[in-house]
Amino acid sequence: MTAIISQSGNAYMEGLVQPFWEDLFAYATAPGADTEPGARAKFNAETTRWQYENGASDRSLVSPDTWLHDQTLLGRPGNDEVQLALFRDYPTNIDGYPQLQEYFRTSQVPLLAVWGAGDEIFGPDGARAFTRDLPDSEVHAAGWALRPGDAPRRHQRLHPRVPRPRPGLRCSRS
Repeated sequence: MTAIISQSGNAYMEGLVQPFWEDLFAYATAPGADTEPGARAKFNAETTRWQYENGASDRSLVSPDTWLHDQTLLGRPGNDEVQLALFRDYPTNIDGYPQLQEYFRTSQVPLLAVWGAGDEIFGPDGARAFTRDLPDSEVHAAGWALRPGDAPRRHQRLHPRVPRPRPGLRCSRS
């Protein structure tokens, strides 16, 4: 791996913002009639819209197409059971955090973390936590998320830090 670019790709507990995760962890720990409604609330239309608009400095810039498209996909028949299975499995991601953090410490892979400062699901403390294991990582927590037009500026910041491929190294598409 030559570099990591992470947008809200969490690898630390402090990146999981409460109260969003409370219902999901309760459900993952003890799936049942008492905990399932809180988990199901995470894929209703109101929550899907909130995920896109919350933290945006100007909600008028968030096209309704984004959250309406996601909600249409979430509402497909049977998808609720798929989402619940994913929620029950989420703790396995957290179980892998120590191994991932050890990789960071031993590899010192270049990392650029771009996070939404107002993200109430994967908060910016998760981005800042990368610097514990990767002291040379570059962390940006501003706005809600990477916006159109930001990519060239982010690329310019990372480009000089990414090692060049070795001569003769070929990339293939699968």
